[in-house]
Amino acid sequence: MLDTLDAAAVRRWCASGLAALKRHQGEIDDLNVYPVPDGDTGTNLVLTLTSAQQALAMDLDTLADGTSTAHGHALRLMARGALLGARGNSGVILSQILRGFADALATVPAVRGPELAVALREATTAAYAAVARPVEGTLLTVVSAAAGAAERTGSRELRAVAGAAAGAAAAALARTPEQLPALARAGVVDAGGRGLCLLLDALVEVITGESPERPAPAPRAVPPPATAARETGSAAYAYEVQFLLDAEPESVRRMRDELAALGDSLVVVGDGSPGLGTWQVHVHVNDVGAAIEAGVVAGRPYQISVTRFADQMAAEPTPAPDGRAAVVVAAGTGIAELLAGEGAVVVPGNPSTGELLDAVRATGAARVVVLPNDPDAQAVANQVAAEAHRLGVKVSVVPTRSPVQALAALAVRDPRRRFEDDVIAMAEAAGACRYAEICRAGREALTVAGPCRAGDVLALVEGEVHLIGTDLVDTCVALVDGMLGGGGELVTLLVGADAPDGLADAVRTHIAGRWPFVEVQAYPGGQPRYPLLVGVE
Repeated sequence: MLDTLDAAAVRRWCASGLAALKRHQGEIDDLNVYPVPDGDTGTNLVLTLTSAQQALAMDLDTLADGTSTAHGHALRLMARGALLGARGNSGVILSQILRGFADALATVPAVRGPELAVALREATTAAYAAVARPVEGTLLTVVSAAAGAAERTGSRELRAVAGAAAGAAAAALARTPEQLPALARAGVVDAGGRGLCLLLDALVEVITGESPERPAPAPRAVPPPATAARETGSAAYAYEVQFLLDAEPESVRRMRDELAALGDSLVVVGDGSPGLGTWQVHVHVNDVGAAIEAGVVAGRPYQISVTRFADQMAAEPTPAPDGRAAVVVAAGTGIAELLAGEGAVVVPGNPSTGELLDAVRATGAARVVVLPNDPDAQAVANQVAAEAHRLGVKVSVVPTRSPVQALAALAVRDPRRRFEDDVIAMAEAAGACRYAEICRAGREALTVAGPCRAGDVLALVEGEVHLIGTDLVDTCVALVDGMLGGGGELVTLLVGADAPDGLADAVRTHIAGRWPFVEVQAYPGGQPRYPLLVGVE
């Protein structure tokens, strides 16, 4: 039994809350129907709290920062991590709830009942401020009910206030169908509110050592039709745009007005820093360019993500019938579509351990092969394999270093083989595919192929510079000739986002004339920085 909430308890709360969200991730995804089916609130909450836990893990000593107590410092780390990793409306709002906790408790010497009540009220205020047009019957209603019950308790005991807040949140969650007709028609409660209830119950468990006994909301009997994929807002807008922004508050206020005129489901939240701060921006629009441009005018946007709702439901992976799945890391929309077409779950390039592990878990498969397509991602994949083993999921990493190798590996997958034999076959196919990349030199340097200047065209084979040229097409042709000189029957070309028109056709025409018995497959890869990726099998 805890009398106060210390730093160690904050860490246990984050871990326990994340574990609860992961256990109920599928259930929360299934609840997500307001105002149209979405199916990703549970996933968004898990990813957001995963980022919070990673932020805590990077500061294991929980040293105060000079202005915060130890528990306040831990809460600030947790809130900052949640903000930077927030996914979707639910994740952004959760990050602000955690920020409210941190702001209220950062400097108080001891967190007992009254302090927890104040923190819940601050969390509610921050959550409502994050949403341009608050809607009752959602996560907002649930956190408000928790704060109200905590204030009415009037107790100095931490356990009493936490228990009252969690109980009131559960009761408010049960009433959400009365406030939102869409929930009533589907026969479900609010998905985001359900996630918050799990977090509050986890807090009670950390404080008291006892887990509150609450029945899970009954799932709907027949899911409504999936007409679009979004968490909030009308169906009039086709895209979800989300990015982090470094900007001044006044610039953010002007940007908020611009975005409000462009679409709906607008959420703009900051980390509370005075002056230049970090902001999480989320909006549903039809004009993606205008939304991003508004961010550029306001400050420095980064980690920009754009989701087309019409694609999201179609892209949902379905576990393989035999309990197997493949997870592939890839950058580029065209590459992602190719890999998804081979039955793989695609994770955007440079994922965190938490993001890749969540992708593995989301497959629902007991045996998963991971293709990292990059040396850095391979290190992350190896960590994921170890973590997944503790969760009872067998993960095998095929050390692919290029998407062309992943395509070769996926092409030989055969569910009729034993999983271990299938992994070996995939690894052999990947190893038999030689890969190369074309890019431009960013600066003057000395390479194994000689000196290069900024702007030169570099042809890298297996990661090493083999050719240096000045003309893009000529260098690509020379690269392919060199690779086919060592033998090959199939050439795969993935054309990058910045490639000039006609590049693939020029290379294909050259191969047809000089290597008439070689098959060529060319696809729009959409990858950044590399106008052309080449695979030879």
